[in-house]
Amino acid sequence: MGQPGSPITIVIADDHRSFGEALQIALDKERDMRVVAVVTDGLEAVEAVNDQSPDVVLLDLQMPGVDGLEAARRIRDATADVTVIVLTGAGDELSLGRAAQAGAHGFLQKTEAVSGLAEAIRRARRGEPINDPADVERAVAGLRRRREQDGSMAQRLSRLTPRELEILQRLAEGQAPDQIAAELGMSKHTLRTHTQNVLTKLGVHSKLEAIVVAIRHGKVRTAEVVDLTAAEEAEPLPANGD
Repeated sequence: MGQPGSPITIVIADDHRSFGEALQIALDKERDMRVVAVVTDGLEAVEAVNDQSPDVVLLDLQMPGVDGLEAARRIRDATADVTVIVLTGAGDELSLGRAAQAGAHGFLQKTEAVSGLAEAIRRARRGEPINDPADVERAVAGLRRRREQDGSMAQRLSRLTPRELEILQRLAEGQAPDQIAAELGMSKHTLRTHTQNVLTKLGVHSKLEAIVVAIRHGKVRTAEVVDLTAAEEAEPLPANGD
C-alpha cells in the first residue's frame, strides 16, 4: 500500500481491455495516481492485487468467469486495506446494493467523467463515501427484500408436482394447451385445473408470471426465446368447464 505523499496505486479490471487501457492513460495523467495493472477478468484482478498490493481496485461489474462482485468479495476477504470501487454501465439500485454487500467502498457508472472518477478515488482513500449513504442503505434494504422474496418463491416452487412442472416446461417451450393435453393424455379441463393449481401455489396471476418465475429459479429451461405473450393469450383460464 502507498505511503503518505506517494501516488495512489490502482489496478483496473474490465473485460474490454481498450476501455481499461484508456482509463489507465487518463488516470496516469493525475499527478497523485499511478495505474500498476490492467486486467480483463475477476480472477486476474485478485491475482494483481496479491502481486501489486494496490491502494485501489476499479472493478467492472460484468466480467467473464469471476465477475466483479465475486472478485470484490475475494479481494476484501484477503486484503482489508484495499479500496474497491465498482464500475458499471448499469446505474440501477440493485447493482448498488450488490456492490455494497460485496464489500465495495463505492459504485460509479462508466460514464462518469475522468475528473469525477479521480476525485471519487481520492475521497474513497480518505475514507469518505462516494455514494449517498441513504441511497446505499435503501439499495441494500431492497436487495434483502428481493432475496427474501426469492427464498419464499423457491419454497413455493418446491411444492409443484412433477406433472405441474412438466406442464410449465411445455408452456415455456411454446406448446399450445391442446397439444399439451393430447400429449399428456388428459382433458383440457384437467390441464386447466393443473395450471390453476400452479398459479395458486406460486401466488401469481398468469401463466406468463409463472413461466418467468420458473425460468428465473432454474425450474424451467428454454433453448430459445419463447413468445411468452402468445403462450399467455393462447388459452385463457375460465372458472370451470372444458
